[in-house]
Parts: sequence; C-alpha cells; structure tokens
Amino acid sequence: MQAMATPPWPWQHVLVTGASSGIGRALALACAAPGVTLHLGGRDAGRLAATAEACAAAGAAALPRVVDVRDQAAMAAWIGGAGRLDLVIANAGISAGTGGSTEPAEQARAIFETNVTGALNTALPALDTMAGQAPGPGGLRGRVAVIASIAAFIAVPGAPAYCASKAAVQRWAEALDATERRRGIRLHAVCPGYIRTPMTDANAFPMPFLMAPEEAARRTLSGIAAGKLRIAYPLPTYLAAWLGGALPPGLRAALFAAVPAKGSMLPRVG
Repeated sequence: MQAMATPPWPWQHVLVTGASSGIGRALALACAAPGVTLHLGGRDAGRLAATAEACAAAGAAALPRVVDVRDQAAMAAWIGGAGRLDLVIANAGISAGTGGSTEPAEQARAIFETNVTGALNTALPALDTMAGQAPGPGGLRGRVAVIASIAAFIAVPGAPAYCASKAAVQRWAEALDATERRRGIRLHAVCPGYIRTPMTDANAFPMPFLMAPEEAARRTLSGIAAGKLRIAYPLPTYLAAWLGGALPPGLRAALFAAVPAKGSMLPRVG
C-alpha cells in the first residue's frame, strides 16, 4: 500500500478568504494535501468551485463557501461553524487608485469596507473560535494571518485608501499579537510587494520584482510556519517602501507626482 503523502505545512484545518483567484487561490493550493481540510471563501461561485476542485485533486477536503467578507453575520456563521481552525488567512481585498484625479468617495469606502472591515469580520470570529480550542503542536491554539501589503509602509498619493487600509490591518495584527500570545494564538501581518494577479494586470506603472502568486504563497506560508510576526517580501521592495515612508510627506508627494497613478476602476473582490 502506498504511504499517504505528508502535508507540506503543519496545519490540518485551514480557512482562506478570497480563495477564488490570485494569492488566495495560490495559498489554498499550497496548503492542499491529503488529511487537510480547506474552508475556502469567495464571491465568484464558478472560480471558487474551480479552486476547490484543484485542491481536492491534491487530496484535500475542500469546502467552498460563497460569502462576502463585508457581511459580518454571514462571516461569523461560516467561521463559527467550521469546527477546528489551525490557520485562518484573511486574504480577500480590493485595490484601486485615483487614476490621476481625486479618489471617488464611493471607492474609498468600498476599499475600507473590504480591506479593513472584511479583515476584521474574518479575524475576530476566528480568534473567538481558536480561544476555545485545545492547544495543538507547539502549544498553539491557532494562527491568524492578515494579508496587508508593502503599501502599508508608504503613503502613495495615487492610492490613498488602499495604502491606509493596508496600514490599518498591518498595525492591528502586529499590535494584537502581543496579547493574543497569552491565549496561545499567533497573528501574522503579511506584506507582499507586487504580485502577478488580476489586480496588478491593469497597472500602467513599473512594478519591480513582480512575483508569481505561487512564490508569494510559498513565502507567506514559510513565514507563518517560522513564527514571523511581520512577513514582508521581496526585501528590495520592502526596504524601498520603508525608506520612502520615512521621507518628508511633501518630498514624497513630489517624487510620486511623475509616476502614473493606479486606475480608479474597482476590481472584483476575490
């Protein structure tokens, strides 16, 4: 009899939002293995089903759920009814910029509702679930990873709501980790650079060190497994954003004035 393959990561019960495309799909596939149960959330039923089928082909028990992260009650019901959760990844998000003009008020609200409120609607019920679980390997009850962005470290005039929303969830996760450790729960702030996804396909400006979503998923999960609180990659982009964020605001705005702004058309949520 052929031996069952060993899962590539130490988590057997994983929940991922925005799993229908981009980094979310890549994260789900990277976690898929025999003995692993994957709870996959997204808004596009067709694409979500395709992700679930690919994960099932890898041997995982894939359970798709069409759900909007902005719906607090629906998210609480889904996560609260999922059973044990070793790792929850709040990945769903949207990205848009000013298009060289003023950012539309409706767009700014939509970005914050998905990127901030949606992350809270994922992480908060996950924390409640994990607090009541028995400790697993290493004495941890569970891990919650929030997908932020390297944009969290620099206020880019062409994408104000996006930068601010990612800064909010990055700071929240890093601050909360200190107290949640006392309950045996870890938080992780994941800050990727440019990733080749439908969100970045429309960008009309240079994207140095553009990375495939599969590589982003590998780096994300490796960082979580290593217990890193902040997982930022690639290093050159992270350092550039960190240094740029330290510049005086006026100088930073002047430097970005020559860079094309991100388009203002809202993409679909994952």
